[in-house]
Amino acid sequence: MRFPLAPTAKIARHIIKHKLKGTPKYAMVLQLEPLHTCNLTCTGCGRIREYSTSLKDLVPLEQCLAAADECDAPMISICGGEPLIYPKIEELVEGLQGQGRLVYICTNGVFMRKKMREYLASVYTPTFEPQLAQLLTEKLVTEKEAQAIRKADAAAKSKTVIRPGKWHYWNVHVDGLEFTHDLIVEREGVFKECVAAIQMAKILGYQVATNTTVYKETETAELEEMFKFLSSLGVDGHTISPGYDYDAAKKDMVKRLGKDPAQFFLTREMTRQKFKDIERWGEMFTIFGTPGYLEFLAGKRELACSAWAVPTYNVRGWKAPCYVMTEGHYPTYAQMLAEVKWDRFGVDEKGCGRDVRCDNCMMHSGFEPSGALSSKPRDSWVNFKYNFGSRPPAYPSSPELTRSAYNGATIGKGHLAEAKEAVNREFAGVKSAYARGGNDLPHDHSHENSGGSGGCSTGASGPAIDQLADLKAKMAAAKKIEVKSE
Repeated sequence: MRFPLAPTAKIARHIIKHKLKGTPKYAMVLQLEPLHTCNLTCTGCGRIREYSTSLKDLVPLEQCLAAADECDAPMISICGGEPLIYPKIEELVEGLQGQGRLVYICTNGVFMRKKMREYLASVYTPTFEPQLAQLLTEKLVTEKEAQAIRKADAAAKSKTVIRPGKWHYWNVHVDGLEFTHDLIVEREGVFKECVAAIQMAKILGYQVATNTTVYKETETAELEEMFKFLSSLGVDGHTISPGYDYDAAKKDMVKRLGKDPAQFFLTREMTRQKFKDIERWGEMFTIFGTPGYLEFLAGKRELACSAWAVPTYNVRGWKAPCYVMTEGHYPTYAQMLAEVKWDRFGVDEKGCGRDVRCDNCMMHSGFEPSGALSSKPRDSWVNFKYNFGSRPPAYPSSPELTRSAYNGATIGKGHLAEAKEAVNREFAGVKSAYARGGNDLPHDHSHENSGGSGGCSTGASGPAIDQLADLKAKMAAAKKIEVKSE
């Protein structure tokens, strides 16, 4: 079947239970943000901008578990921020699984391999040598790291770790092939690390999903190539959603990057153009999404927004009205459900936003639940057939597919290539000047042997100092190029 039986059956029972009880609003997925600290500054991310004054704050472990218990969502998406920075992430995953929930860790992938080495160290016996040998062969661990795993001490053996299992997915952020992804996350090398983490996870038996946000600059053909490449790596499923134009992200774009947000975020019509092939992709790849939501993205139907079904809990409480908009935070999920005027938000039957901020939103956090919770006989049958049907086969790997994926920093064509070249060119001049004691620069000899007061000399003075100052100014200008190009 397309998805593992036990979690799929649990979600189906959850929906049936509430339909039989006549519950008007209930949670399907909890977006749990135990912190907003992150090691990246992704261009379209609103979280690190909106919560910039509380980046060091943490939701205590017990409070996280209590929030999950309160809303009783069968699925938990641990996000942030970067959740692997959360000091109690292992205990959080263990606690949520102890509650019988399916856990997704939404990560940028940078710290994944470290967490998986900790898992290996905690369980290592000689029976793990074949996997360790494969990791070494594929250069996913170093020999030093392998030795540390083999010789793990008692503390490493007793550490709580994130283990492979049917109730856990690594959900790795991948927004395109190498050039595009590194551009959006504003750091070269992140795509390559994501791929290495995915490869290591599959060798060790983890379930791996990817989540992709689509922006105006994203090419449709590239998305399909991305899915082919990720499928060839053995990725178990993919979430894809159009980006949302967070106010905080738009302001940051203008102020820090000098970019026009209108050139980055999608309108509703643009989204439908980008996603016109989404149903075909759903047949080719294991897309996490109901057929109803895929039809909605392709422009074949309208859906109501069910933001209450995917609530967000973070350092300030229950965020309302939805994952992307903030009008307040509530102490309990029940109070949020009761007090938010839900009919002020979302879209009407024609797809027009009731609030101007809803006009172009088609994000999965609002509309995906509507497809899953539909009571229409046709939707119920299509959902059942989609979820319990056969899983699409992995796309065949090939050297050509791999080469097309690494189209950025790996081949010297990353988004910082031009800026690096400019900086290196100027830096080379500075280095030669200092290496030769400034002898390659013009000198002012008027003060030589002047019997002065014995002040120290660097070998470069007068016009030489002016030239060094000019060189430093050029380097500063080159660094500005780097910032703007991100």
